Amino acid sequence: MVRPTRNALGLPLTLTGLGLVLLAAAAAAPAPREVEFERPQRLSPPRPDGGMVARNGEDLRDLLRDAAPGTTIVLEPGTYVGPFEIGPGVIVWGPHDAVLASGGEGTTVRLTGEGSALLGVTVDGSGGRYDLLDAAVRVEGDGARVEGLLIRDALYGIVVEKSKGVVIRGNHVRGNGQPTIGERGDGLRVWETYDSVIADNWITDSRDMVIWYSSRNRITGNTVEGSRYGTHFMYSHENVVRGNRYRDNVVGIFSMYTHDLDIEDNLLAGSAGAAGIGLGIKESSDLLVRNNLFLHDQRGLYVDTSPFQPGSRLVVEHNEFRLCGTAVTFHSAPKGGEFRRNLFRDCTLLVQVDGGGDASGAVWSENDWDTYRGYDLDGDGWGDVPFELRSATAQAVSNHAELAFLRGTPAFLALDAVTEVLPLYRPETILTDPRPAWDHALSGRKAQ
Repeated sequence: MVRPTRNALGLPLTLTGLGLVLLAAAAAAPAPREVEFERPQRLSPPRPDGGMVARNGEDLRDLLRDAAPGTTIVLEPGTYVGPFEIGPGVIVWGPHDAVLASGGEGTTVRLTGEGSALLGVTVDGSGGRYDLLDAAVRVEGDGARVEGLLIRDALYGIVVEKSKGVVIRGNHVRGNGQPTIGERGDGLRVWETYDSVIADNWITDSRDMVIWYSSRNRITGNTVEGSRYGTHFMYSHENVVRGNRYRDNVVGIFSMYTHDLDIEDNLLAGSAGAAGIGLGIKESSDLLVRNNLFLHDQRGLYVDTSPFQPGSRLVVEHNEFRLCGTAVTFHSAPKGGEFRRNLFRDCTLLVQVDGGGDASGAVWSENDWDTYRGYDLDGDGWGDVPFELRSATAQAVSNHAELAFLRGTPAFLALDAVTEVLPLYRPETILTDPRPAWDHALSGRKAQ
C-alpha cells in the first residue's frame, strides 16, 4: 500500500481549494486491499466406496431405522420424504439432486449418536415452529459431519446442540428471506457445542449465525450475506474466527460476555443502516482483532465496556477501516484497549465516544491516519509530531445523538473545515497517537 501524497509542509486545507483537493485526493488515493467477491462453492463430498444403495422411491426411513453402526447408504437422484433419523455411525451420501424433503412438520433430518454423517444432498424444507426450533438438519451427537448440503425453504437451517467434535463444512444454507428479518430462523445455531469446526459455509438471507455457550471452536472461511448477525457469540470462549466474509448484514460479528476470542483476516463490509456495525464487542475480555478489513460499515468497530475483566486486554492491530460512517465507536470513554498499526481511510468520523468524553483511556500507537498533517524530517517512516484527533462534528454527535443524521452533509463537512482553518473554536482532543505512521506501508500486515 502507498499513502496518498500529503502537503509537504503539513498545512491544513483551505476552504477555497477544498473541492479541487478532494477530487485530486480521490483520484490519487490508493485502492484498498483487493477484495474478491466470487461466488462461494458448495462442497461436493466424494462418493464413499461400497455402501447400500437407496433407489428413488424406496422408503429411506425404513433403511435408516434398520441401519447398524458403520452402515453407509448411497442415495440415487430423486426425492425422499422425511422426517429422517441418522443413527450412530451411519453415513448418508447423495449427489446434489438427491433431495430429502420435509414431511411438513418438525425437523427434517436428525443426526443422533456419535459419528453420524450427512453428505452432499439437498434438504428441502422443515416445519414452521419457532418454539421447537424446526430445522432442516439437527445435530445431537459427538463427531457428526454435515458437509456439502444445499438447505432451502427451512425455518432453521442447521441446529447443533450439546455436541463436540462436530464438522459443519461446505454447506449452502438459504434462508427464507422474510422481509421482516426477525421472522426468519437462524441459518446456523450452535448451542453448548465444543471443539468443533464450522468452515467454508455460505449462509444467505437468514436471521443469525449463533454461537452460544460454545467454546474452543474454529469458524473459518464462511460467507454470510443478507442476514442480521453474521456471527453472534455469547458466553462462548476460546473460539477462532478467521478468514470469513460478512457482507450486507446488519451486524458482521458481535461478541457478548465472551473471552479469549481471536478475530483475524475477516472482511466485514456493508453493515449499513442505523444499527449497522462491522464488529461489536460488549463486556468481553482478552480479544485479538487483527488484520481485518472494515469496508463501508455504518460503524466499523463498536466497543462497549471492553476489555471487561480487570487485567484483561483488547488488542486491535493491523486492521483497515475504509469508507465507514464512523471507524471506531465507544459506548462510553474506554478504560483500556490497544489500537496499534491500524489504517484509516475516507471515514466520515474516525473515532467517536457516545455521550461525550474522549478515547484517551485506550492506547493509540503507530496508526496510519489519513487526516494526519505532520511531517517526517528524519525519514524513518513515522511522524515527528503526534497525531491529535479533534473533530467538531464527532463532539457534536457524541453530545447530541440526534445530530447523527447530519453526518456526511455539506454542513458537517464545513463545520470541521472551518474549525481547522479558523481555530477560533477548538474542539476537545479525542485521542493522541504519539507515533503516527507516515508515507510507508504498515509493517507486519498480511494480504487479505
